[in-house]
Amino acid sequence: MLPTAPCQVRPMTTQHHNQYADLFTLCRGDQRYGGERVFDEPVVVSVLAGELRVVQAARTQHCGVGDMVLLPRHQPATLLKYPKDGQAYQALLLKLPAGLVQAYYAQHPSALARRAPEGPRYYPAHPLGQSLFASLLPYLALEQPLPGPLLTTKVTEAIEVLRSLDPLTDGLLADFSEPGKLNLVDFMTAHYLVNLPLAQFSYLTGRSLTTFKRDFKKAFQLSPQRWLTRQRLAQAHYQLTEKGRRPVELYQEVGFENLAHFSFAFKKQFGYPPTALSSPPGADR
Repeated sequence: MLPTAPCQVRPMTTQHHNQYADLFTLCRGDQRYGGERVFDEPVVVSVLAGELRVVQAARTQHCGVGDMVLLPRHQPATLLKYPKDGQAYQALLLKLPAGLVQAYYAQHPSALARRAPEGPRYYPAHPLGQSLFASLLPYLALEQPLPGPLLTTKVTEAIEVLRSLDPLTDGLLADFSEPGKLNLVDFMTAHYLVNLPLAQFSYLTGRSLTTFKRDFKKAFQLSPQRWLTRQRLAQAHYQLTEKGRRPVELYQEVGFENLAHFSFAFKKQFGYPPTALSSPPGADR
């Protein structure tokens, strides 16, 4: 069973579920919030208002109104949600159950020819995606179970929409394997900004926790926690000096749960607080 990492949710956020349509979730937040997520099944997110940022080591993807993102199973990412233009963040999430996805691809074997790169897939605002999610919103008010054939139809529609917008979608959705023993260096280099427990990193790389720690030290010559802290702080230093970012804007993006912990760790590593990097020229560090 996949260990779960709780999403760090702040006050003034809500999640609207309906017991009769449990594949759909409406999320809303008046303040910036977010956290680390790993899903057992693929999830499609459509941004209805505000902005969603999906953070990985290689890039941060900004998703605005109408944009969609496919979050593959067993691939971690940091999801940060922001109000924007005077509107609270709002998004609709659709889970794609493995059984229904497998049934779809059993009838479409030719779709498995091309494999997608790992990581979330992004879909700019498009009438097909907007129409799909507009049709799902009323299901949150259901007072009776959603009929099975209709549920299958909506999941099939979602897959067809994603495939039509990006053929590489198939390579992610059609991967039904469980985590195997992965290249540790490649995986950690791609996902070091995601603030997961070591037990979850070990699971996702196909190792026991003991083996993960042993292999990690052999590969990096450091303990996992020390290496992760150094990598995250190095990325923070780059963002502050080269991109002109402020500490309050980026501490979550670089894997810290709160600003105070980030500032303490940064000063311990570099000898001065992160705010010093935005000080006027000649200011005393």
